[in-house]
Amino acid sequence: MTGTVLLLAASPLGRGRLVDAASVLPVLAAVPPAVLAGTDTANVVELADPLQPQAVLTRLRAAAAAPGPLTVYITGQLQLDRRQRLPHLALARTTASTVRYTAFPWHWFREELRLRPTGATTLVLDLHADPETWQSLNTPRPPGPAPDPLDCGPGNAVYGRIAPPPSRRGVAAPAYMKAVATILRSGRRPPDEELHQQALTRIAPESSGADLVLARRGPVPGDPHAALTAAVRSGRHTDADALAARLEQAAGLAHGPASEEALHWAEVRADLAMLAGDAVRSCRAWLAVATARLAAGQAADAPAVETAVDRAHHQWGRIGEPARARELGPALAELRSRVPGRRKGALDHVQRQLRQLQTQD
Repeated sequence: MTGTVLLLAASPLGRGRLVDAASVLPVLAAVPPAVLAGTDTANVVELADPLQPQAVLTRLRAAAAAPGPLTVYITGQLQLDRRQRLPHLALARTTASTVRYTAFPWHWFREELRLRPTGATTLVLDLHADPETWQSLNTPRPPGPAPDPLDCGPGNAVYGRIAPPPSRRGVAAPAYMKAVATILRSGRRPPDEELHQQALTRIAPESSGADLVLARRGPVPGDPHAALTAAVRSGRHTDADALAARLEQAAGLAHGPASEEALHWAEVRADLAMLAGDAVRSCRAWLAVATARLAAGQAADAPAVETAVDRAHHQWGRIGEPARARELGPALAELRSRVPGRRKGALDHVQRQLRQLQTQD
């Protein structure tokens, strides 16, 4: 599976620079693209100190339209525009008085990423805030729902930190992103949350301790299995399958369609079809799971493979319409010839039932 990586490092070129954002790019560039993306292969787009917001928007829009997982690494500084007081990512020509025209509005990230599938997008952020923005981010909000000023979309995972303004002595370094890049240069990409925690641990000795830590999963319900159980118990089988389908799609985009994460949700959907009394759909789903596991190189006597074929066989026997049973029978027979299972005569049973079905209307 191919992923997409967008590396964006931006900060003003003049006296308003708070962080040397572009200094992290050589370290990130030393990481293999597949490790940056967490996929088999990846396409990498790099933006170093871009000049125009529209140029960033064009690259972001193209990355958001690409199929497969998207990982966006953003290093830079936040500033507020004077009119609407909205956070922007400062670009090379940004000054305090030109934020509205020369910086990249943060809500454009949300707008461009909002149509991507849940769980398919991860943002890794190392940001420094200017004094006004830092004060705004730390101002208590009134009770009740309030918009998140750095909202990147509910279906997208966000990890990183926002650091306070550096001292007057100099320009800050993007320590968090350099820590992330150093960890990834080992060639192994840990899960996002583990990568995030490792990076925070590395920068702890030099951190002021005032950083705002960002760690937001993309999700879905906090406990999707509980949500599915509740839907089934209340008879909302269609809603349950729709949620499981979203989870399967997200896992497939994030980890690959043949990954254990994606196959787990495919198996859940097969069980949900059984609970809904749809033996045809359940049988077809179990056949697909078994085929995917074999195609991924799993052995015919692997427990997960045998279980998938056994359950497909069981559901096939519960199909009440001869025409539908005849439709799925050959695929089951082919799988039984490769996965005989532990019940003797399983293949003979399928072939015998198929012969009987040929005589039925």
